[in-house]
Amino acid sequence: MPEIAPPLSRQIVAALAWWNEAGVDCDFHDEATDWLAEARPAESPVPAADAPRAVREEQPLPPPHTPDLLGADPPQDLAAFRQWWLSEPGLDRVGPRGRIAPQGEAGAELMVLVMDPEADDREMLLSGGQGRLLDAMLRAMGLARSQVYLASVLPRHTPMVDADALIGQGMREVLLHHVALAAPQRILTFGAGIPPLLGHDTSLAAADLPKIYHENRSIPVLAIEGLDSLAAMPRLKARFWRKWLEWSEG
Repeated sequence: MPEIAPPLSRQIVAALAWWNEAGVDCDFHDEATDWLAEARPAESPVPAADAPRAVREEQPLPPPHTPDLLGADPPQDLAAFRQWWLSEPGLDRVGPRGRIAPQGEAGAELMVLVMDPEADDREMLLSGGQGRLLDAMLRAMGLARSQVYLASVLPRHTPMVDADALIGQGMREVLLHHVALAAPQRILTFGAGIPPLLGHDTSLAAADLPKIYHENRSIPVLAIEGLDSLAAMPRLKARFWRKWLEWSEG
């Protein structure tokens, strides 16, 4: 009588028992698998269209453009400059209203330069406390306001102004053109932000600005703290006077 094969289920159970007796109790692959690792989404390749953008971002940015405030036809004398100063729309963001004009004649013995008008100036530059201090200083120097050329870097009162920002706006070129038209014998500046606008190296002290060179002539310059600082600190007045005597008698 032929032998009857056991059912398939009994064959499977027997096979597993045999492998278990042999010491194999789990499934395996030839390559190791980290079962505890968290699943990570596959990294998508960078689209070809985005590749040039990454390259562009690594390139150095071009130098900022400095606006040409004077334009193709800058003022050719002080009268034209004053008119331009009071009416040119692009000179500042506020527009012409409320600007204060410079005072004096070309070729003055001394050009006095401040950063901006006083807050209460309306018709005349430095008509308040800073102006009274300047007038007293000029009298001690043997000068009257009518004998000097008095000007400001900016056309209106502008507190907390930044010299680098003004250079980026094109005000250095405006100031140097103004100086060329005024053609003073000497320049006395009040304010730490003015020397950089005259082309002074900002890594040096303001007092180290002996002269500026413009249009084939040199102009001696004395750079002093702002009039507001001198009014608040008497020791600065004494230091200014020593510097003035050395500069004017040298």
